[in-house]
Amino acid sequence: MSQSWEALVADKKRRQQASIPKEWILTNLPPKETLDVTKFPESSGLLSAKEIEITNAHVDTILQKLAAGSWSAVGVTTAFSKRAVIAHQLTNCLTEIFIDRALARAAELDAHFKKTGTTMGPLHGNVHWLGLPISLKDQITLKGIESTMGYVSWIGKYAERNAVLVDILESLGAVPFVKTNVPQTLMASFGWPETYNLVFGRTLNPHNRSLTCGGSSGGEGALMGMKGAPIGVGSDVGGSIRIPAAFCGSYGLRPSYGRVPYSGSVNSLEGQDSIPSVLGPLSNSIQGLKTFLQGVVSQEPWLKDPLVVRKRWSEDEYRLVEHGGGKQLCFAILWDDGDIVPNPPIIRGLEMTKKALLAAGHKVIDWTPWKHLELCQVANSVFGSGMREDVHATTVGIGEPVIKMSLAAAVPDDNPSFFPKHEEVSAYGLWQLHKKKRELRQEYLNHWQATVNFTGTGRPVDAIISPVAPFSPTPHGTNKSANYTMVWNVLDYTALVIPVSKVDQALDQRKPPHKFKSEADKATYEAYTPDAFKDGPVAIQVVGRTLEEEAVIAMSEIVDAALKTPSAHL
Repeated sequence: MSQSWEALVADKKRRQQASIPKEWILTNLPPKETLDVTKFPESSGLLSAKEIEITNAHVDTILQKLAAGSWSAVGVTTAFSKRAVIAHQLTNCLTEIFIDRALARAAELDAHFKKTGTTMGPLHGNVHWLGLPISLKDQITLKGIESTMGYVSWIGKYAERNAVLVDILESLGAVPFVKTNVPQTLMASFGWPETYNLVFGRTLNPHNRSLTCGGSSGGEGALMGMKGAPIGVGSDVGGSIRIPAAFCGSYGLRPSYGRVPYSGSVNSLEGQDSIPSVLGPLSNSIQGLKTFLQGVVSQEPWLKDPLVVRKRWSEDEYRLVEHGGGKQLCFAILWDDGDIVPNPPIIRGLEMTKKALLAAGHKVIDWTPWKHLELCQVANSVFGSGMREDVHATTVGIGEPVIKMSLAAAVPDDNPSFFPKHEEVSAYGLWQLHKKKRELRQEYLNHWQATVNFTGTGRPVDAIISPVAPFSPTPHGTNKSANYTMVWNVLDYTALVIPVSKVDQALDQRKPPHKFKSEADKATYEAYTPDAFKDGPVAIQVVGRTLEEEAVIAMSEIVDAALKTPSAHL
């Protein structure tokens, strides 16, 4: 007789717990009532002073110390492994924990360095990737490691080979050491941007554990919020890198399709190529995002994945040659998308950004949204066209319940039949959606180009500054809109998330009611109180056009530097 799904989950959780070194399991964890746990790792007693220094360092510092021999790959991997395990005990962010395997890999790198005096992996600037720990979203496969992707039915499926991206990262000298949690179905952008499944449960936001960490790369977001990895890799089909990065106070890059290899990773909705998922990095600095992309494209990924664009790192694009050399940029702020007005903390974040950019000598104008709701409706129809069938095919064999929505209710009360309820679309109907998407992309390009008449620079707008969501992280189960991120997926625009602030109890009081644009707008307004959203990170996204990763990274560095000036916070 085959095992029940509950028995499979119990066994998987037992094996996961056994993968944590016993001496790293803490008995002094803060109580559940302690909401902000971001500072706990440093007072936990598990990390040494040097390990605290290592895990607080940005990627460029880590690589410099490794290349100089000041820090060892084993020491750095151990430090981040400890901090990741602490993060997991507080937020439930990990799925696979393979520290022994990672340490063995790190020891090989150290031995090579000791023997030859050189690091393994290509040279980038003045540093190598010797021993840089990397966390991976659960769907990114490593040979011999499970990728359940939040499905009970995938428990026990071990990858027979690495994803192409993993081979590239390891060739650079990176050390994968943990994989991170995702929602069941992986489709966090479709109805419930939350990280919650029946295998591992719910991942919590480290800044306030009563709030969502977002999804679907929510495990990565929570881990970054706890400084449990210097770089993590997530995926994004409707906001799944950017929402967790924003909600957990880190940086995240959604590259355009074809820039980072996806081959070999598992996914939901396989074959849905109209609005494809992309892989991209999360980190605690923009430098980490830049390091990731530079390293990956240096390995000619188009020779390993046929869907990767043949595009090397461009220093001209990074120096903003096509954007006036970056001397006086013109940014356009999207204050609302015409459907939902953002909550007060988000508006304050946009105002802070505008003030900082003007003080830095740049131009700022308003961005008029062009058919954003229509673009998102196309995405919802595309995703919904076969989602029920896809989920049913995965779960029916074992009788695994399908989670309706990620409410804070107990799991037994949260298992209806199939969600979301969208009518299937015929092949011809799907063609019409593809046609509509193409037409809207052309219209949006024309809309962007027309801004040359308003910028005063002789160029169209250089980049858009947009909310990541109409709210900061919400209480569990109430994060119901991904339109502020999904619109850029439909357009295939590059977008980078920058943390700006946190919800302030005094500054972010609810405003008087405005004329509501939609039922969703009214619900968003009514759900907000400063107490319910306490300490939630506030972020923006810098949006460029298709395949403008280098330019978006460079412009985001300019925005980030402006926001870090003291006057930006007055």
